[in-house]
Amino acid sequence: MIQTISLQPGVTLRCFRDGRFKQGCLSFQLVRPMCREEAALNALLPAVLLRGTRQHPDLRSITEHLDTLYGASVSALVRRVGDYQTTGLYCSFMDDRFALPGDAVLAPMAEFLAELLLECPVEDGGYLPAFVESEKKNLIATIDSERNDKRIYAMSRLLKILCREDSFGLPRLGESQQVEVITPQSLYRHAQTILKTSTLDLFYVGSAPAEQVAQLLRPLLSRLDRDWQSLPPQTPLRSTPGDEVERMDVSQGKLCMGFVTPITNRSPQFAAMQVLNALFGAGMTSKLFVNVREKQSLCYAIGSSYYSVKGAVAVSAGIDFDKEAQTRAEILRQLDACREGDITPEELRAAKEAILSSLRATHDSPSAIEGYYATAALSGLSLTVADYQAAVTRVTLEDVVSAARQLELRATYFLRGGSQ
Repeated sequence: MIQTISLQPGVTLRCFRDGRFKQGCLSFQLVRPMCREEAALNALLPAVLLRGTRQHPDLRSITEHLDTLYGASVSALVRRVGDYQTTGLYCSFMDDRFALPGDAVLAPMAEFLAELLLECPVEDGGYLPAFVESEKKNLIATIDSERNDKRIYAMSRLLKILCREDSFGLPRLGESQQVEVITPQSLYRHAQTILKTSTLDLFYVGSAPAEQVAQLLRPLLSRLDRDWQSLPPQTPLRSTPGDEVERMDVSQGKLCMGFVTPITNRSPQFAAMQVLNALFGAGMTSKLFVNVREKQSLCYAIGSSYYSVKGAVAVSAGIDFDKEAQTRAEILRQLDACREGDITPEELRAAKEAILSSLRATHDSPSAIEGYYATAALSGLSLTVADYQAAVTRVTLEDVVSAARQLELRATYFLRGGSQ
């Protein structure tokens, strides 16, 4: 189903050939080790590249060009995948089969991708100051908006506590202070460095044969001065214990609890850990939602997330300030129930069905396909969707209990009202 072609050292093209869709997609990702010094630069770069090229010098010109390609679109693509951060572009376009006779879309999209990456206007050794300063403001506003969403803010604070010794605690988009000091020259120099040294990961979804896609992309690669530096492998989480309380002018408390596990998406017990997370806190049939929220009314919202690349589970709850100790104790009590096998057949079935339902949606669109398989490849997950579904189906009660017993509370964060 996935055909993989090594275009040159450090450059991989993955193709998912599928004729079901009118739309296709092509992503280009520069894959970097996640680090504080680069995070904001990597987040800013694709937005600046999308502002204009020498042939299409502004947003209007780019839009008009994309309109000639049957309304294609290009967007920035910035991801955090375990120890890695990716930066690049995502192209969505009509599959050639639906274009008018004699027209092609894939080939000019590949050419335009090269244009965006390599032909952004430069002056005085840097990108155009107007482009850079405008996109810096946009990026800072995005970062600040996450602070204003207290649920997102609290979870980011928990990850910083849990991952003091690990890059996974770094924010995906960097921090506002890091964005502010970026200059047109420093961003341009950074772009040249990462185009030269990064692992390049390209992913295509559509009806074209893989070799045809490869041929269309080789001219882009021939223009790059490459000196590839290989990526270190993904590593389990390096975590530290911590318990922090922060006061802020908020009307609702945010309690976050971070757990660690040796089970990652590269482990044989991966599917069991996914089922445990669904059963414990991910969804409206989970123990946390049913018992902590619905039956005991200890919180307004509650849920858990499994960061499978690193081996961490985070629980987040919105609560009244005076309910912290009681809520914390009840969350641990529900985890103990899982460890003791106090799980009904209905709970196990509902947890597995929630995961299977999500997996079934993976092949519903080109973007979903690209999102699953491109991320899986970088994270070290080797399961196809079909393999993943089969593994989930095979999970037993004993498997879930074993996974639960390998979860260890390592850090907590509580955001409460009042002044410091």
